[in-house]
Amino acid sequence: MVHPIQEANENSPYGDLTREEFYKKHQILHQENFILNKQDLKIFTQSWRPAGTAASRLRGLVAIVHGFNCESSWLFELTAVAIAKAGFVVCALDLQGHGYSDGLPGHVPSIRPVVEDCIWVFDSARAEHPKLPAFLFGESLGGAIAILVCLKQRREWSGLIVSGAMCGVSTKVKPVWPLEELLPVAAFFAPTWKIVITKPPASKSYKEEWKRKLAGKSPNRPKCGKPTAATALEFLRVCENIKRNCQGLETPLLVVHGGEDRVCDPNSAKLVYETAASKDKSLRIFPDMWHQFIGEPNESVEMYVFAST
Repeated sequence: MVHPIQEANENSPYGDLTREEFYKKHQILHQENFILNKQDLKIFTQSWRPAGTAASRLRGLVAIVHGFNCESSWLFELTAVAIAKAGFVVCALDLQGHGYSDGLPGHVPSIRPVVEDCIWVFDSARAEHPKLPAFLFGESLGGAIAILVCLKQRREWSGLIVSGAMCGVSTKVKPVWPLEELLPVAAFFAPTWKIVITKPPASKSYKEEWKRKLAGKSPNRPKCGKPTAATALEFLRVCENIKRNCQGLETPLLVVHGGEDRVCDPNSAKLVYETAASKDKSLRIFPDMWHQFIGEPNESVEMYVFAST
């Protein structure tokens, strides 16, 4: 499976093509929609599936969840297209405060409604394809969310793949001391305050500079990638929640992580793998990989894709 990142350039994930031309070339049917969630927020959803003869030989459904300060479009949708070309129906949503969805940009004071959005969207997609095996794929924060979904729906998924999952936040991007200790106070009195971290995480997410620039050119990318105080506190709580409860994870599991990930701690991902009750589980640590596998040199992306399929 050749990943479409091979066709991207510094200005567009679709290379020299328009988005419509890109989908036509890859024989992909694409749909977009908005739903209104329980909080009366508009949530953007989209799906991809193979066109032509491949449409009659679907292998399964894959629900994908993006990370913090990302979206289901732009670079992330290239992975969706790669999965769809392999014979799967793919569905995704923009998390609250991300992409085209409503919400304060990058503000996630509680993970619960975000998880509920995912379950609602993905349950609807699975209901449309009840005979297909359904899999979850999450990156970074999306990996943590995918784990939380599987903990709620323990026997409803055929498999879970997490890449660079936020099972533990690296000390290199945690709030500087003494802010971490004061974070609950800051989150209470100034929940939307953008906190200061030791190093910009984006600079350590994409190894290839041109891909870092391309990610920054997304029309939906927030101008400030720093999490709010309430968001930072919630992320730390999510990591602790996963550590406490991952022994209840029974879904077949593949954990993929970069050994040089300076955003999400590889050792925490390894702990989830070791603790999970899944009878069918695998761990693959790529020694030199950073946080975003798509940000690696293209030849490394292909190696990652091959090893993860």
